[in-house]
Amino acid sequence: MKELKRSIPKNTIAAGRRHTVGLKSNGTVTAVGDNKYGQCDVSGWLDIVEVAAGNVHMATNTGNAHTIGLRSDGTVVAVGWNKHDQCNVNDWLDIVAIAAGWRRTIGLKSNGTVVAVGRNIEGQCNVGDWSDIVTVAAGDWHTIGLKLDGTVTAVGNNRNGQCNVSDWHDIVAAAAGYLHTVGLKSDGTVMAVGLNKHDQCDVNDWRDMVAISVGSYHTIGLKSDGTVAAVGLGKHGQCNVSDWSDIVAVAAGCAHTLGLKSDGTVVAVGDNEYGQCDVRDWCGIQMPGD
Repeated sequence: MKELKRSIPKNTIAAGRRHTVGLKSNGTVTAVGDNKYGQCDVSGWLDIVEVAAGNVHMATNTGNAHTIGLRSDGTVVAVGWNKHDQCNVNDWLDIVAIAAGWRRTIGLKSNGTVVAVGRNIEGQCNVGDWSDIVTVAAGDWHTIGLKLDGTVTAVGNNRNGQCNVSDWHDIVAAAAGYLHTVGLKSDGTVMAVGLNKHDQCDVNDWRDMVAISVGSYHTIGLKSDGTVAAVGLGKHGQCNVSDWSDIVAVAAGCAHTLGLKSDGTVVAVGDNEYGQCDVRDWCGIQMPGD
């Protein structure tokens, strides 16, 4: 199978349950926040081209997390919580994109197939038969794959309809949260399915979006003019993004939100109990290029 060529921007900022990760333009990685399981021990990483942070579940007993880095040579590194083997990625090769959910890690290969490690009690790692995938997203208990033709496939928990994406089309980006899934269409509109208890799926009126990200109970959209929209639970201030400008990428953690500015600095709002929003001194973060 030949390599798929569709261009998907790589994630250079990532937000987990209680930590934040940033990829610098020189290929090194920085991280702040809770480091109970060593999920912030990334100072020795080199030649990284994408980062991902596990865990989007808000329950108080789910702070355990891991961090994934994709190297320029297609190999993958991991640190942090490994109870379910979610960090056992040392033998992965030819990877072009990564995603980290709760207790698992997803890797997209250059030929459009997908690999997964970690907890699979609800079928969230059953991606072995996927093909023609151009990007992947991992929620708590479900996994999303965006296909080359703009359709979307899903496996895992569907208790709240978060996997009901079979009729989606013209999708250019997808994001998965705790119990909901969001898709960005080629015309800049946004679709969402799943739990909507906190209005996290109320995105029907969004326009001119160029990127999306999803937290535990909130959804973030980046507009073409560099401003940001947010819906969903905001009790920690994670939706207080209306004054942001000049943003080129967004990342939503469990209860905090990150914005990467065009000058390589990062802004953050939301839960900061573990210092996961202490990114004010960050600089030189890599732009979300190809």
